[in-house]
Amino acid sequence: MTRTTHRRRGQAVLSGLAVAALALTACSSDDAEAGGDGSTTYVTIITKDPDNHFWTAMVEGAEEAAADAGIELTVAAGADQSDADGQIQAIEDAIARGDSAILIANNGPAVNDAIERARDEGLLVLALDTPTDPVDAVDATLATDNFEAGQLIGQWAAGSLDGEQATIALINLFDDKIVSVDYQRGQGFLDGMGIDIADPETNGDESATGEYSAGEYEIVCNEASNGSEDGGRTAMENCLSLNPDINVVYTANETSGVGAVQALEAAGNTDALVVSLDGSCSGVDSVAAGEFGAVAQQYPFQMGLQGIEAVVQWLDDGTLPEPTEGSDFVNTGTALVTDEAVDGLDSIDTTEGSELCW
Repeated sequence: MTRTTHRRRGQAVLSGLAVAALALTACSSDDAEAGGDGSTTYVTIITKDPDNHFWTAMVEGAEEAAADAGIELTVAAGADQSDADGQIQAIEDAIARGDSAILIANNGPAVNDAIERARDEGLLVLALDTPTDPVDAVDATLATDNFEAGQLIGQWAAGSLDGEQATIALINLFDDKIVSVDYQRGQGFLDGMGIDIADPETNGDESATGEYSAGEYEIVCNEASNGSEDGGRTAMENCLSLNPDINVVYTANETSGVGAVQALEAAGNTDALVVSLDGSCSGVDSVAAGEFGAVAQQYPFQMGLQGIEAVVQWLDDGTLPEPTEGSDFVNTGTALVTDEAVDGLDSIDTTEGSELCW
């Protein structure tokens, strides 16, 4: 079965995972055209980098919905997940082009002023995946609950240890800037482990030792990877130099997780539980191969598709998507993928995860 088939089948299966979906009315290509006068509607989607499969899946979802609606879609991205200037330029280009809307997975508060300029010019701006700080810097947000996603892999790790001491390596995204997706995932993981978190918006300020939900823990390191494979490998090597007996490794994304696994294997550590977030097809394959113990699977294709649908609805009648109950954004869903289920914790296996991956 091809990966594309997986994704299409996954759209049908998502409803069974209680994924929040937008209740948007269908409309024709003519409805999507600005003012209904036959003129073309232009929309820009801006992701964090041009190559990572998470973002390319998001773009594919947006492209599918845009084609159905007759929208001319421009795709832009920062050079990498630290490139705010590239995203700012893409916003300025959208304003200059006369776009109707922007969908953006933002690279942090540095882009807020550009977003404000776009909205002042009358563009609809929707955040995808990463809520802006503050969240009302955009008109609406469609995203995963990253704190909840972190909780799932934290709960799985705690349950899998069965009371054994947790010797933990934390591999985050950044150490030179604060981005909500980074601290939400990391703090969610610790909370899922049953470890007291201090400031929920700060990585690295929790106690280095103490008790988790099933025993005692030690946090060996907090390292940044910049979300890259090389960064994950270097971060893991640094952690292992401090303590070679690490048995729990949290990685903020699967790409850095691949690098962490490489460093563990090179050091002869084959027993550590490695957990991560994203849920790509390669990540699910890593779970099936035993390289990752579990991943929290997110649905970027749906974020892109539903983002365009929200634009169409706004153009049609001026309404915005309603946030999921109890949240300030539309939750596009998460599932825990593992072949080693923990009692009392909902999960899907890698067979089902492969049907939903991207």
